[in-house]
Amino acid sequence: MSADATASVDTTPRVPRWVATTLAVIFGLFYAYDAWEAVGNVIGISTLASGLDTSISVVGWVVLSLGVVIPIALFLIALGLGRKRDLLAQVLLYLSGLGVSAVVALDIVALFGAGQLLT
Repeated sequence: MSADATASVDTTPRVPRWVATTLAVIFGLFYAYDAWEAVGNVIGISTLASGLDTSISVVGWVVLSLGVVIPIALFLIALGLGRKRDLLAQVLLYLSGLGVSAVVALDIVALFGAGQLLT
C-alpha cells in the first residue's frame, strides 16, 4: 500500500473564512448583548444599594461578575470548539452557548434577587 492510500482524507467541506467570521460576528453581538445586560445589572444593583445606604456583599459581587464573564467565556468556548467544524455544528455551538448564557442569567435573577446580593 502506498502512503497516499493509508493517509486519512479529510472529507468534511471547509467553511469559507468569511462565512465563519460573519457567523462569529453575528452571534458575537448576541453574546455582547448578554454581557451588556449583566453590566446593567451591576449598575442597577449598585444604584439600589447606594439608595438604600448599604453595599453589595462579596457574594453579590461574585454573582454579578460571573454574570458579565460567563457570556464572554461561552462565546470564546463556542468559537474555539467550532473552528474546525462544519457550518451547522458552528451554528449549534453558538446557539447552545446562548441557551446556557440565558439559563445562567435567569438563575441569577431567580436564585439571588436583589435582596440577597446586598449586605
